[in-house]
Amino acid sequence: MPTIDIAFGRSHVALAPPAGADVRVIRKRPLPKLADQGAAIRAALDAPLGAPPLRRLASGRRSACILICDITRPVPNHLFLRPMIEDLMAAGIPAARIQVLVATGLHRPNEGAELAELVGDPWVLQTVAVTNHFARNDADCVDLGRTATRGTPVGINRRFAEADLRIATGLVEPHFMAGWSGGRKVVAPGVAHHTTIRTFHSARFMEDPLAVQCNLVGNPLHEEQLEIVRMLGEIYALNTVIDEDRDLAFVSFGEIVESHLAAVAFVERSTRVPVDRRFGTIVTSAAGYPLDKTYYQTVKGMVTPLDILTPGGTLIIASQCSEGFGSPEFREAQTQLAALGPDRFLATLTAKSLAEIDEWQTEMQLKPMRRGRIQLFTTGLDPEERRITCVELIESLEDAIAASVARTGDRGVAVIPEGPYVVPVYAAG
Repeated sequence: MPTIDIAFGRSHVALAPPAGADVRVIRKRPLPKLADQGAAIRAALDAPLGAPPLRRLASGRRSACILICDITRPVPNHLFLRPMIEDLMAAGIPAARIQVLVATGLHRPNEGAELAELVGDPWVLQTVAVTNHFARNDADCVDLGRTATRGTPVGINRRFAEADLRIATGLVEPHFMAGWSGGRKVVAPGVAHHTTIRTFHSARFMEDPLAVQCNLVGNPLHEEQLEIVRMLGEIYALNTVIDEDRDLAFVSFGEIVESHLAAVAFVERSTRVPVDRRFGTIVTSAAGYPLDKTYYQTVKGMVTPLDILTPGGTLIIASQCSEGFGSPEFREAQTQLAALGPDRFLATLTAKSLAEIDEWQTEMQLKPMRRGRIQLFTTGLDPEERRITCVELIESLEDAIAASVARTGDRGVAVIPEGPYVVPVYAAG
């Protein structure tokens, strides 16, 4: 069998499946290429869902705030930010009153060359202010009270909350807790106060069986996000879908909920892949750059394929981890997991109404650890970081596959080159 390219950093690692392995490669259903990506953006802005065209929408507004995702999401900002800003300016909003705000959540800020890469268009940086959201700065947020359903405290970035025209932009892809990214998720947790984010990520939400990828029905995170959007009032959104080559495959603009659901309906047909069996061995990735910059983000790739892993099987994940581990808080949570073990670590979480920052990713890692054996191929972690991953480190994908096949007695090996951007679903028959 020819080698299989597994996403790894800005390139790939070539996998040569060992003799005797019965390999099945699982990819998204191919998405049709847009003949003209710029024209697709223009059409979306001129014919929004549930809203008038952007120029008419912006007419008479005094200010605007556009949210963009941080560097962990490969959003094609270079395609849409300039036409959006030009429409706002043509409608009479001065450039000085247009703000682009990076929805960092509790991630680190994106600055310098990284910010330039994120925005993707020097004109934007030269024309309007582009700043980062800092969830821990109390003065930067306005207090909107609490949600009526679950009592989540709601704090939102002041620049966004007080803007005359509010627009969120993002990428719609599977999200292992909120169902799907994009739309309402760019608002909260994207530009939410740390208490809002930490409530979302408490065990009360995280352990809910409906808080899983590709599910919005009854998902408590999604429902709270929708309630926060309603509390804020009028918000619009531009949602994108990209294909395996990172090219724009779909774009919708309009009222935030309606435009998000349109993108979800489009991408779900490609992303959810029915599979007729479970496998003793799965080889996957953390989707390459930018998602595999840290071990923190790598956990997403461990969770997504669990539905097709045989209990007790082996999940092998390739992730470059070029920036190392992640935040100091995540490192501390992993250190606690290494010291306490999975059961005692989970017990420390269940009584909290506010999760400690970034410990939720460690909580998510418990899910694959309960299912089977987790092995990591990486080039970016030091010895102590490797110890506190709490998974097995491997030097060869091929050797790990051969050992897993021998251990499980199952020759079947599922290979998912694009990692968490593909959601395999077990469907017998």
